[in-house]
Amino acid sequence: MTPRLDAIGLVVADMAASLAFYRLLGLDIPAAADNQPHVEAALPGGLRILWDTEETVRSFDPDWQPPRSSGRTGLCFVCASPAEVDATYAALTGAGYQGHLKPWNAVWGQRYATLLDPDGCEVSLFAAAT
Repeated sequence: MTPRLDAIGLVVADMAASLAFYRLLGLDIPAAADNQPHVEAALPGGLRILWDTEETVRSFDPDWQPPRSSGRTGLCFVCASPAEVDATYAALTGAGYQGHLKPWNAVWGQRYATLLDPDGCEVSLFAAAT
């Protein structure tokens, strides 16, 4: 058997804060999940996204420490249009989340923007430029 990518895992300091951010990006996550130590959501195409609290990870890896930077890994969300990139960025920054790069027309032909989730993970929004 050849291994296949099945899930993307995030380790979070505050489960409720992280889930609130990703709900604003359209992920279907039940409100009851906010107090859970481990949460999963199915993504289109069968991939899953997983959240674990720092305490959960330390329960099986007692020496685990948060990385100093998550700048090498990010999540990317496709939007239906350049206007949706702008609106989503505005909604998230308006809700108090940290913008990193305001929407711009990238040289590779996309409307692009970057935010940081509550744990500092880079989250990109993009759509084909029109």
